[in-house]
Amino acid sequence: MTLKRFATEFGMGVDLRGEDHTKAAIRAVKDALYRNSLTVAPALGKDPSEMVVKCVIGVAEPENVDTAEVAKVFPYGNITVTAELGGLDQGNPDTGGTTVIAVAAIQVWLDI
Repeated sequence: MTLKRFATEFGMGVDLRGEDHTKAAIRAVKDALYRNSLTVAPALGKDPSEMVVKCVIGVAEPENVDTAEVAKVFPYGNITVTAELGGLDQGNPDTGGTTVIAVAAIQVWLDI
């Protein structure tokens, strides 16, 4: 199998008040996905389900990201989601809460 990368996209997601790293990660993935329409698979005679999708989430508390929930956002493909240290947790001195900011880097590969 020879995988060739066909797309790389980035997104950002925020959970303003809930302090939910998974919610911010899902929003980051949606931000990246909603700006694209990949037609490369059918153009190459492939089914979209053959796409290999690698998603890396950067967030301040990667252990608090449910990667299985994030993977459900993708409409098709062989999905791998990992979380690593990145993003930003920004405290709010007025409320004592934390705003969670996540970033997503998504790569799409096809066997050609």
